Amino acid sequence: MLSIIIPTLNEEDLLPKLLRSIKRQRFSDYEIIIADADSTDGTKEIAKKFGAKLVKGGLPAVGRNQGVKVAKGDLLLFLDADVILPKKFLEEAIREFDKRNLDVASIQLDPQTSKRIIKFFFERFYNYPVKKLERFLPYGAMGYLIKKELHQKIKGFDEKIKLCEDHDYVRRAAKFGKFGVLKNVKISISLRRFYKDGWLKVILKYTSAELHYHFLGPIKSDIFNYKFGHYKGKRPLDK
Repeated sequence: MLSIIIPTLNEEDLLPKLLRSIKRQRFSDYEIIIADADSTDGTKEIAKKFGAKLVKGGLPAVGRNQGVKVAKGDLLLFLDADVILPKKFLEEAIREFDKRNLDVASIQLDPQTSKRIIKFFFERFYNYPVKKLERFLPYGAMGYLIKKELHQKIKGFDEKIKLCEDHDYVRRAAKFGKFGVLKNVKISISLRRFYKDGWLKVILKYTSAELHYHFLGPIKSDIFNYKFGHYKGKRPLDK
């Protein structure tokens, strides 16, 4: 069984798109768990409408850990609330995960835009390097699969980390299990953070965060001023 865990905070605009994309999958042996950080909009009602389990969350790391506590599946899929799953994603992702005997896997990203230059940017500067470096530098963002027993072995997400807790999680997991980037599937991601904060600012922030991780360790201070729920809603340029 697969447990799909989604941390949320005021995601009434985009969460329905993700949940509908899950419901359209041919693979059906799954449960959906929404770990909500006290949303003040309709997020919790949407979760209930789609038949998801609802647990109290917090920051993303807290929410994901709380979700695992009630998860029945032996395989976990963590997703951000602003992604969409393409048709057949679940069955193809699990098939590749099993065929390659993986224990933890990250997923390639496909931006929700018709602009070729943006798609080229993500393909060239995210998907290509994470695939090439998977043996030496495990990397994961916005969506990743992991066996529950491995999650428990590394004691889940480090809830003290303020930013890039997902990278830390994947890298710790890769020390105890086989890691890989799924080659045959991608998740469709919103570009709202780029449009809201600006492309240059976002790129510089995450580049700096990566350097911080390598030279100073995980980010446990508010140096990057991360705010969960900062990207509520969508913008026209996401289309």
